[in-house]
Amino acid sequence: MNPTVVVRAEGRAAVVTIERPERRNAVDLITARALYEAFKRFDADPNADVAVLTGAGGAFCAGADLKALAAGETGRFEKDGDFGPMGPTRLKLAKPVIAAIEGPAVAGGTELALWCDLRIAARSAVFGVFNRRFGVPLIDLGTIRLPRIVGHGRAMELILTGRAVGAEEAHRIGLVNEVTEDGEALSRALALAHSLSAFPQNAMRNDRLSAIEQWDLSGEAAAANEVAKGLATLASGEATEGPARFAGGAGRHGTFGSGE
Repeated sequence: MNPTVVVRAEGRAAVVTIERPERRNAVDLITARALYEAFKRFDADPNADVAVLTGAGGAFCAGADLKALAAGETGRFEKDGDFGPMGPTRLKLAKPVIAAIEGPAVAGGTELALWCDLRIAARSAVFGVFNRRFGVPLIDLGTIRLPRIVGHGRAMELILTGRAVGAEEAHRIGLVNEVTEDGEALSRALALAHSLSAFPQNAMRNDRLSAIEQWDLSGEAAAANEVAKGLATLASGEATEGPARFAGGAGRHGTFGSGE
């Protein structure tokens, strides 16, 4: 049996690819479990700093495999734990994930993209709550993440209408961070992943987690959480090494990179 999820290393980036092009990379239970396990391994891998999630055959993900659900597939819906119906959507990783999106990223595929920290979309990309047409709910935290990313008003329109959203509109409303030419989403996402990997990792990861965790905290608790994570970064020694590099001429005038 061919694997439905393939992981390969590109330097310190892990590329996670959904390999069901004959189903437009729709996710059945086997694939959901494989995605979940792939990202758990990535988070624990000391040799990987950033992951890129993509799909094979010119599609990102057409959502949950409705044919599998119609055939009686069970085991996808758990009230507790961090396994989501689409796999990793309830995981809170310590490291960033970038979505490289070609073609459809609809229904649960939109939710997978929303779970990622950054989204790079080719001009062919299409987003949308297409499950609206079939009575299937958003259950991979789409009703939470979409309003936080694009704003409540726009999110309500997309959730209620289920209409298609092209790449240019997605970029305009903040659903994606960047639009590339068709066929270039993965290479651009990898370039971005390598640039993130070149930064001191403790500070970046702690700042990222503070930004994620503040949504569930009061203002006072969020401030305390930021301070705690900042102190952890200071204790790591990164904040001593960085100023020393700056004093030696690195990173000035807005330049970045590991070769400075």
